[in-house]
Amino acid sequence: MGLWNNLYILLLLHSNKNQSWCFSFTLYLSGSCSVSCYSSVFLLCAFVFSLTLLANSKLILFSFDKGPPIPLPTTLGRFFCFTFFPIKAQENPNSQNHFPKRDVATKVAIVGVLLHLYGYRNNMSPTLLLALYFVQLYLEIDIVASFFKIAVVIFLGCNLEPQSNKPYLATSLQDFWGRRWNLMVPAILRAAVYAPMRRVSERRMSSGWGLFPGVLAAFIVSGLYHELLFYYLTREVPTWEVTWYFVLQGVFTAAEIALKKKTTVTQPWQLTPAVSRLLTVGFVFATGVWLFAPQLVRSGVLERYKYEEVLFVDFIKQKFITLLGIFLTSVKSFNGV
Repeated sequence: MGLWNNLYILLLLHSNKNQSWCFSFTLYLSGSCSVSCYSSVFLLCAFVFSLTLLANSKLILFSFDKGPPIPLPTTLGRFFCFTFFPIKAQENPNSQNHFPKRDVATKVAIVGVLLHLYGYRNNMSPTLLLALYFVQLYLEIDIVASFFKIAVVIFLGCNLEPQSNKPYLATSLQDFWGRRWNLMVPAILRAAVYAPMRRVSERRMSSGWGLFPGVLAAFIVSGLYHELLFYYLTREVPTWEVTWYFVLQGVFTAAEIALKKKTTVTQPWQLTPAVSRLLTVGFVFATGVWLFAPQLVRSGVLERYKYEEVLFVDFIKQKFITLLGIFLTSVKSFNGV
C-alpha cells in the first residue's frame, strides 16, 4: 500500500505543487513503512536512498520552486520518474550521446573479476578487501546508471545527467564531492542546505566567509541522511560514525577552500594533478575505512550484499545456459528436418 499511497501523493502534488510540503512528511512515513518490508540489501538501499531521502528533498524544494524537478516535467510520467529516482534531465542535450558499450563492458568484466577474487578473501587483508568493495560499488553504480539511462531515453525520450564523473580523477575534496561523486546528491544539498545557510551566514559575516557554514551544514545533513540509510540497512542503534565521517569531510573541504583562497591571493601554487588525485582519493578512502565502513562490516551488510551478488550472477548463468541449450536444441531439430 505504501507505494500506491506515494503515487497518489505525487499525483496530487503534480496538480497543486504549493501543497507539496504538506505531503512530504506523509511520503517519508509511507516510504519508511515500505522499506521495512525489504530484506535485500540492494533493494533496501535503493528504496531508502531514492524514495525516503531524495524524493522528500525534491518535493520540499519543489514547493519553493527550487531544485529538481524544476523546471516542471511536461508529463506526469516524467514527474514520477524525476521525483522517485536519483536522476536529472540533461539541461543541454547532446546529439552525440550514445551508450558507452566498451566502457560498460570493461566495468562488467572488472566486477566479474572482483567477484571471483572474493573467493580468496581469507587470504586478503581487511583494508584490501574494503578497497575492492568500494571499487565494486562505484562500478556497479555506473553500470546500473548506464542501463537505466537507456530505459529513460526509450520511454521518456530525454537524456540524463551522468550519475558520476570519474571520481578517481578528482584533484581536490571540493572537486570530488561537488563535481564528480554521486552528482544528484550535491545538486539537492546545494539547493536545500548550502544556499540557504550561506545566505543566512552572509548577513552576519563577510560574503567571502559566508560559504563555509553552508559547506559544513551540507556535509552534516548528508551525514544524517547516511545515518538513516545505515539504520535501515543494519537495523542497529546508530553509532554516528558515518555522520562523523561526513563532518570530517566537510571540515577538510572547508579548510581546503580557505587554503585555496589564501594561496591564490598571497602566493599562487598548486600540486601536480597526479599528486592531487592521490592525496584526494587516498584521504577519502582512508577516512572511509576509519569511519564509514566499520558499521557495515560489523553488521554483516557487506557480506550480505556480496552473497546477493553471487546468487544473482549464478541465476544469470543458469538462465543463460538454459536458453543456450534451448537454442542449440532448436538448431539441431531444424537441421534434422
